[in-house]
Amino acid sequence: MRIEPTPYDHPDSVKLQAEVLAEYVVRYGDDEGDATPLDAAMFTPPRGLYLLAYDPEGRPVASGAWRGQEENGEGYADGDAELKRMYVVPEARGLGLARRILAALEDDARAAGRTRMVLETGTEQPEAIALYTSSGYAPSPAKFGHYRHHDNSLCFVKPLA
Repeated sequence: MRIEPTPYDHPDSVKLQAEVLAEYVVRYGDDEGDATPLDAAMFTPPRGLYLLAYDPEGRPVASGAWRGQEENGEGYADGDAELKRMYVVPEARGLGLARRILAALEDDARAAGRTRMVLETGTEQPEAIALYTSSGYAPSPAKFGHYRHHDNSLCFVKPLA
């Protein structure tokens, strides 16, 4: 499997984004999936990065990204790197791709001068919660992000220093 930087609006990226949003609809039972406002510029280095993993046949099978955040009304702090769009297609789960992408994103955010990785996930994503907690993420003392007022929203943080 190869992991490579890919534009957020590349067709392979768009394909996996649609798949993860469809999975959110199933898990959370709503029609929106994730309504967090995102655009390609947010994931352009050095302010962010979008990664795709490809299988040996060249099919996109996993994604992950970070985007820079600064202190704002959604609860972020200066120097934050927000993790977004972590996803592995069902047939590629269990191969360690999410862990490899997560480590690459943390390294890139650290190199870009970010001091803390933050993420928002939900109660219906136990696999994600297990990945993050086993990778050194701790529950955030204060919630942040688009869904910070939702009961099923969980926020985690990890220092990058």
